[in-house]
Amino acid sequence: MSTGLSARTERPESLGARGWGVLLVLAGAIFLEGIDVAMLNVALPAIREDLAMSTGELQWVMSAYVLGYGGFMLLGGRAADLFGRRRMFVFWLAVFLAFSGLGGFATEGWMLIVARFVTGVAAAFMTPAGLSIITTSFPEGPRRNKALLIYSGTAAGGFSIGLVVGGLLTSAGWRWVFFAPVVLSAIILAAALILLPKAAAPERSGQSFDLLGGLTVTAAIILIVLGVERAAHASAWATAATVGGGLVLLAVFAAVERRAADPLVRLGVLRNGNLLRANISGLLFSGGFFGFQFIVVLYLQELRNWSTLETSLAMVVIGLDAILSPTLTPKLVDRFGNTKVVFVGLLTAAVAYGTFLPLGADWSYLVMLPGLILVGLAFAMVYGPLTIAATDGIAEEEQGLAGGLLYTSLQFGAALGLSTATAVNIAATGAGPGGLLDGYRAALIVPFVAMLVAAAVTATGLRSAKTAGAPAAPDGLAGPADRTARADASVGS
Repeated sequence: MSTGLSARTERPESLGARGWGVLLVLAGAIFLEGIDVAMLNVALPAIREDLAMSTGELQWVMSAYVLGYGGFMLLGGRAADLFGRRRMFVFWLAVFLAFSGLGGFATEGWMLIVARFVTGVAAAFMTPAGLSIITTSFPEGPRRNKALLIYSGTAAGGFSIGLVVGGLLTSAGWRWVFFAPVVLSAIILAAALILLPKAAAPERSGQSFDLLGGLTVTAAIILIVLGVERAAHASAWATAATVGGGLVLLAVFAAVERRAADPLVRLGVLRNGNLLRANISGLLFSGGFFGFQFIVVLYLQELRNWSTLETSLAMVVIGLDAILSPTLTPKLVDRFGNTKVVFVGLLTAAVAYGTFLPLGADWSYLVMLPGLILVGLAFAMVYGPLTIAATDGIAEEEQGLAGGLLYTSLQFGAALGLSTATAVNIAATGAGPGGLLDGYRAALIVPFVAMLVAAAVTATGLRSAKTAGAPAAPDGLAGPADRTARADASVGS
């Protein structure tokens, strides 16, 4: 059913008034998710002091969110396809609002941990629903690319701004870190009810929800993410047992999906080279970024004794991608194609992380600034185009699934990057200030290597395009693919 985002009456790159209204709501929601996570990162020390939480308990404040987010993402993506994208987005945005507020009222550590887990689950359903509304609202090509690049730039901007806002709010009281998103959530929820057009329930043609598949894949991802997230704090045996259990459940899930009449994840979608490369590259890119950020924050606060606000202001320059994503990146994608832009972006990230490998004990901010600027530039060149590639050429009824796969990869990558960088840091740290510096330098090798591997994965798309005898397609991470141009695209159900 067409809702009037027509490509016939507007310039190819024009989003139109209605399109801007839809994008405003969805970009606001992903901004909310980014700022929420960033503000909490800054507030953790104050939370630990006020609620008398141990380091292990404090870790769960972050881990609970990652488990809920990463564990339920595939379920959330498929639910959007089956039960209605608008319906899922609005409902889970309301849940996000409620439990973010409840976190601010926590008087015990366990209350906050439970609130963060449910908030993560809400984000897992809300985020792929929002992404799939975009990908089904705009036809493939310049309009969708522009919308996705604005969307991804807003997400990164939310995280960067959250670092600064979190520092300011924490100085007034850590509970404001939870109350502030409630106000923003309420505004976005009201706008969603007005601006997201209602549509008929999706035609399911007798399809049933794959409950067994949902349970097994959710349990598998939760165990794997849990094992990775706790790797630096648990014994090797416990980590192996947890990850091993997750892998076994993943094998069970694959067996279930092969036999299911209406599978949660149609395994054939994984044969899409664009989607597969985008997910692998996204996992490595996310892991490298979060590992890098974590180590640099430790360096500034532990070794250099910078305040929380000083650290936040130092890192905010990475947020320049919020400006570049909707302005520079679309031009680069139109001229060179996704593959080349992502490939150069990953190499740029490798150079950025490489500049920090000889980290000094007394580096000035001016020495660090070029590397941080390159990180922001790399983010603008990679994140948005990967989002385009992961959903391009996927059937409309599986757009939620494609979004769920991508965000699962990004969340798992974040957990993997943090754990690996932390483990290397702990293993390489010696006695005294010099020992701390040794640990930081060793850990910074992790994001550097991750970027090189991600670039190598993306390079296979360049080779595929060359073998096909044509330039890389501008809308994918591979050579030319059949496109079905839709003059009208309906806003998600």
